[in-house]
This record gives sequence, structure tokens and C-alpha cells, in this order.
Amino acid sequence: MEQQRSTSESSQSPRSPPSQRYISVSVSDPVKLGNGVQGYISYRVITKTNFPEYQGSEKIVIRRYSDFVWLRDRLFDKYNGIFVPPLPEKSAVEKFRFSAEFIEIRRQALDVFVNRIASHNELQQSEDFRTFLQADEEDVQSKVSDVVLGKEKPLEESNPEYEKLKHYVFELENHLTEAQKHAYYLLKRHRELGQSLSGIGKAAKLLGAWEGQALGKAFDELGAKSETLSIKLQKEAHQLLMNLEEPVKDYVRAVQSIKVTIGERANAFRHQCELAETMKLKEINLDKLMLTRSDRVGEAEQEYKELKAESEEVTRRFETIVRRMNEEIVRFQEQKTQDMRIAFHEFAKGQARLAKSIADAWRSLLPKLEVCSDTS
Repeated sequence: MEQQRSTSESSQSPRSPPSQRYISVSVSDPVKLGNGVQGYISYRVITKTNFPEYQGSEKIVIRRYSDFVWLRDRLFDKYNGIFVPPLPEKSAVEKFRFSAEFIEIRRQALDVFVNRIASHNELQQSEDFRTFLQADEEDVQSKVSDVVLGKEKPLEESNPEYEKLKHYVFELENHLTEAQKHAYYLLKRHRELGQSLSGIGKAAKLLGAWEGQALGKAFDELGAKSETLSIKLQKEAHQLLMNLEEPVKDYVRAVQSIKVTIGERANAFRHQCELAETMKLKEINLDKLMLTRSDRVGEAEQEYKELKAESEEVTRRFETIVRRMNEEIVRFQEQKTQDMRIAFHEFAKGQARLAKSIADAWRSLLPKLEVCSDTS
């Protein structure tokens, strides 16, 4: 996750020359406020920038999760066709809401969220983003998100490239979901194996106390190595969570955001078609009125003119969404390739490291146990 942050921040920094624009945002210092169902976590959001529209070069504000939701929703509303970065989901289990691990994972995901916006050429210019980063706490609005990520309305567009994009997005979601599921199973297995090894280690030490000196010492060492390996497995399970499962889960959320944009495109296309059909009917009606020299010709001409202007505006909106989506999918694919390479590279390194530790531990113990077997 930290690797993701470094790639999503602006290439410039506060030390860059004044001629270069930069913006750097960090989310830190989570603090639990309130109790029970009223409890929530607040975060310190620090912004450093030389953007002239910002108030000063550094600003620190306090934000809660609902404020991040507000920002995400505002960006969805105003930037049709842009792949708005996803937010981490809420914990569905009450008892995990305030666990240290959950809080830290959410903090990192929120940090990635704001830095993806800050590094996006269009989103970073959003007035709502500026409000989020600079307004006093009491001035920041919050609202419940009505965006439902899931099934979209049937698309009517028959563009082959668009059909290919849809197929890619839905297939990618399936593959990412499958990868996340198995990463979780592997993580769980590491934790369970670690707990079992710890139990075996303690039992071996207790058994060794009733054996002869040589075998008792070998059992005691077996117990110590089991407990050491248990700790290594627990650490590797945590690395799996942070370096593989969470990055993959983040991309599952990102794909769901893309599906929302696909829905926006479908709605815009449908609206465009409906207006085009209505214009045809109005045009036929206008022709009839002109042939009959009706006194309603002037009124009909005005209606047709207004409808044509609306249709042109809707067409421009649809074309903007298409253009932005084409640009966004290229950027998304490049970033995904980089992030997945890093995630699976870290996964492979961790598994190799763990396998070596396990093999070395048991290999060093075998001669001592074999000597005890020979003398018995």
C-alpha cells in the first residue's frame, strides 16, 4: 500500500522549483472519538502545495470517513467519464471497526484515495477537493452515498470497442475477486499454521521434560524452533494482508468505480437516443404544420429549436464521457500493471523467504533427533 502511495503522488515535491506546480497530501494520526454506535475515527489530512488557488503552502484539517464519502460522491457527480478513485469499504462487523489493524488499513487506503485525486490532472483542480483539503471542519458537508456498485442497466450502445471494454472490466473484476479470495485463504492458512506450530512447540517442551537429557534437549529445541516459526508465519500473514490482499481488494473497488462510469455512459447514450427520436417526431410535426400553414408554426419552431439545443448539449456530454473513458482506461491499465507486478513480486519474495526459514529450521534439527534415535 505504501508503494502505491509513492507512485500516486505528484512527481513534484515541496522542494521543487517555484515554477513547478506540486501538491502533496497525507492522511495520518487516526484518533477514535465517541463511544458505541456514535463512535468514529478522525484523521489528520495534511496538504502541501504551491497551487495559487490554495490558502497558503500548508494546511492541516481533521476529517472523518463520511467526509471522504462526500468528496467521492461530489467527484462522481461532476466528472462524468472520469474513473474516480475508490474508497475502502466500511467494516461490516462492529467488533472490527476499531481494531488497530482495520484502522491502519483504512488510513493507508484513504491516503491512496486522496493522492490518486491529487495526481489526476483534472480531479486535482476540483473545487470540492480544495474544500475538502482546506475548509474548517464545521464547514465541510457530509452526506450518505447513494451510489450502488453492482448491476448496471442494460447498455444499448453497440460499439465493438465499447463492448470489448465492458468485457474486459467485468472479466477483470471476476479475476481480481478470485485473487483476493485466495489471498485471504492463504493468509488465514498462515495464521492457523502459526498458531498450530506454537501449540506443538509448547507441547514438545513439556514432553521433553520427561525424557532423557539428550532427547529432552532435542525436544526443547524443537519447541523453540516451532515457536520461532510460528512468529515468522504470523508476520508473513500480515505481509500477505498488506502487500497482496489489500492491493488486490483496492483494485476490486476501482473496477466497481469503473462500472459506475459505464452506467453513466449508458444513461448518457440512452438520453441522447431518446432526444434524437423526439426530435424526429417534432420535425415531422413541424413539416405538417408548415404544409397546412397552421398558426402554431412559430410555437413549434421554437420548441424544435430548444429541443435541438438540448440534444446537442447531451451529445457533447456523451462524447466527453467517451473521450474521458478512453483516456482513463489507458491510465488505469498502466497503473494496474505496475501495482500488480509489485504486489505479486512482494508475495513471491515473502513466500521464498518463509519457505527457506522453515526448511533451514527443520534441517538444523534433524541431526539431533537422528542421534537420539540411534542411541535409543
